[in-house]
Amino acid sequence: MEPWPAGPPMEPGSSCPAAAPVERQFRILVGVTGSVAALKLPLLVSKLLDIPGLLSRDDTRLWAVLGQRVEVAVVSTERAKHFYSSQDIPVTLYSDADEWEMWKRRSDPVLHIELRRWADLMLVAPLDANTLGKVASGICDNLLTCVLRAWDRSKPLLFCLAMNTAMWEHPLTAQQRDQLRVFGYTEIPHGGHGRGGHHCGQSQRSHVTAPRLPEELSPSRVWCL
Repeated sequence: MEPWPAGPPMEPGSSCPAAAPVERQFRILVGVTGSVAALKLPLLVSKLLDIPGLLSRDDTRLWAVLGQRVEVAVVSTERAKHFYSSQDIPVTLYSDADEWEMWKRRSDPVLHIELRRWADLMLVAPLDANTLGKVASGICDNLLTCVLRAWDRSKPLLFCLAMNTAMWEHPLTAQQRDQLRVFGYTEIPHGGHGRGGHHCGQSQRSHVTAPRLPEELSPSRVWCL
């Protein structure tokens, strides 16, 4: 596991005095699951890192515009690793093994809790059918789903669905999408109704079809979340 991005996150209540807030970069935690759309992960991360300035919070919990780049970290499921090379990801990358390597005794930090504290916003892209079902049902059997179950719902969480068309059209998909909205999560709208090729030879509905920054991550949109 690489060093913690920008140092360990601060514990609640340990922020700087209100008279002298410390400006820092806006922190985005990207979750990636086992869809073929995970091929786009290097492009997605590079686009996020290219943002010239986004939003951060001071200790009054108000959004403030900063002319700084964002910080990005990635949490990957094991199956997602099949679709990208870790050498192509220029940020800290976490997976299930890191959760257990970090914790040895009761006083040690718990990685999924530290990550939810560290991040200002979470983007799950792609979110496959399997993980969609887990999150909607409250199952948390890996690092990513543990972060999602523990997520601070006062912070924005965006998700981009990607799955085979037959899976998309199953009635459970609509029910589970609605459940995530009930949790307060925001679905990034489909950029049109086109379908891309899938490894099984059938078409795939995927929101991660282009290496452009989703509109939801623009400063004007995040300000409103």
